[in-house]
Amino acid sequence: MSALFGPVRQLGYVVRDLEAAMKYWVEVMRVGPFFHFERAPLLDYRYRGTPQDLWISAALAQCGSMQIELIQPRNEAPSMWKDFLHAGHEGLQHIAFWVDETHYDAKLAQAQEAGFRVCMSASTVDASGRLVYFEQEAHPGTVVELSCMTPSKKKVFDAVAEAAVGWDGKDPIRRLD
Repeated sequence: MSALFGPVRQLGYVVRDLEAAMKYWVEVMRVGPFFHFERAPLLDYRYRGTPQDLWISAALAQCGSMQIELIQPRNEAPSMWKDFLHAGHEGLQHIAFWVDETHYDAKLAQAQEAGFRVCMSASTVDASGRLVYFEQEAHPGTVVELSCMTPSKKKVFDAVAEAAVGWDGKDPIRRLD
């Protein structure tokens, strides 16, 4: 557990082919089901403070207490995900910490006081479901995401986790567009 952020709640993988990545996780790792967003809802997306028109596809599944997120950038808008792929990497790109909305601003300020610098920011699910990615990275796969856990986002994440309990391998990819 991080003394600054708490427990890691999500592993975020950046991939070039989301369909192939979901297939691998389902067939080889036997993790699922995946909830697939062809056009993941990102609101007010900013890269290094500048608004961008980003399009990504994403898929979420649960593996025990850990959420697995697969992300494929779909356009040329700048992002840390795109930077990761352009550097020749594919795979684990970030770890995410979830903070309830009553503590999010304080935790963000605490991280910034500790020297963390925001590189990307957006909102998901609803405008209050904010998230930031910090630009510190000791080596590929160590980007930190801080995500504000709103009731709406919690409802989605709880549904992903509940679907994994006792999953029998049927209906492995559930498209949510």
